[in-house]
Amino acid sequence: MNKRQVIILWVIALALGAAVTIVKLSQNKATQSATKRTQGQTLFESFPATEAASVTVQSATGSVTLVKKDATWTVSERDGYPANNAYVNDLIRTLGELKVTVAMEAGPSFAPRFGMDESATKEEDRGLTATFKDASGKELAKVSLGKNIESGAAPSPMGGGNAVGRYIRNHADESGFYAISEMFPAVTADAKAWLNSTFINPEKIQSITLSQVGKTDAAWTLTRETEEAEFKLQGATGTETLDTAVTGPLKTLFSYARFEDVVPAAKVAERAAAEGKRTATLTTFEGFTYTLTLTPTKSAAPAAPASPEAAPAATDNFLLSVAVAAELPKERKKEEGEKPEDAKTKDSAFADRLKSLTEKLNKEKALANITFEVAKSLLDPVLKERDALLAKPAAPAAPDPSAGNVQQLPGGMIARPPATATTAPIEAVTPPISVPASE
Repeated sequence: MNKRQVIILWVIALALGAAVTIVKLSQNKATQSATKRTQGQTLFESFPATEAASVTVQSATGSVTLVKKDATWTVSERDGYPANNAYVNDLIRTLGELKVTVAMEAGPSFAPRFGMDESATKEEDRGLTATFKDASGKELAKVSLGKNIESGAAPSPMGGGNAVGRYIRNHADESGFYAISEMFPAVTADAKAWLNSTFINPEKIQSITLSQVGKTDAAWTLTRETEEAEFKLQGATGTETLDTAVTGPLKTLFSYARFEDVVPAAKVAERAAAEGKRTATLTTFEGFTYTLTLTPTKSAAPAAPASPEAAPAATDNFLLSVAVAAELPKERKKEEGEKPEDAKTKDSAFADRLKSLTEKLNKEKALANITFEVAKSLLDPVLKERDALLAKPAAPAAPDPSAGNVQQLPGGMIARPPATATTAPIEAVTPPISVPASE
């Protein structure tokens, strides 16, 4: 083989190699998605979770801003009241791990088709937008949550939809929209939904005093001597007895209670009614004192009353503010004749309880100067008037008209009244007398 033939073969080989490369590149380009992220990939290459210092969630009807302060998330629209850290952190973590189910090539102008029209006034058309910023206010990420993705299955007989996912958009990625399996049911622009639900929880209540309406004088005071005892009414007369069915629930007043909302300080005056304010004071066997200020909210007057006499519809909610104080014992009272091994066990239990009570006191004292909105049903047991706490006297039994009056005579004999006109007369029947015939 001469030199010319070798050169020709090399040229042919290079040409074939170039052709194969072009074919492969064409195939890859044909199969490659036009979107930046593909099925199975995370929505973000790297979500800036640790840098996020604020999150703003906006809907068609409002918005809420969550701000991180000293590792704790707060709600700006509620005067910086603590947010539920778990809710916020779960949102950030989920976005960082979120994977694409389906990628759809479409530009930002297609946002309304996916329920992400930021100019829409309807919730179903607007969707939700979450904007994440760092401590300096620089935008880190922005995502929109659109329509739910419904399955093709028939509606469930138990009710509810058949949503299997949701459409989402990463505003930094203009190559398309994505379908995901996550629904984000807890994400909302309603500020009260993000609030930390920690509230007062009086334990082992010893006494309760309710003031008169608009006064500091007591309407009534209930006390009990032990945790197992029933309440007694202070100043009760000899004929007054408490109805334990009414006072029994007061032993566990506010146990596991929840508030409806936190009222910003600037809006308290416009929400509070001018009359009806009362104070309730609770003390516990462990030294806690709760002073509650209870104020009805303003009535919501109807736009067009049916008649001049029609009264405005009252709300069921109250405004509540609380002050908590405590005198916690520093040492346990020793029992007479206590064994050393028993004393050690009791001292350890006392120390653990004291630590728990101290933590409880600090948490509840932090609720001072905050106005909560609570349902009236939560306060119904303590808002009863004095008469409503008393047992109603038993109605006298109706007299039996057939019994008549009975009189007891000496010796235990009973004298009954003569029969009335309605009593059948007693008849004596004498058999006929036969007279013998004379002889």
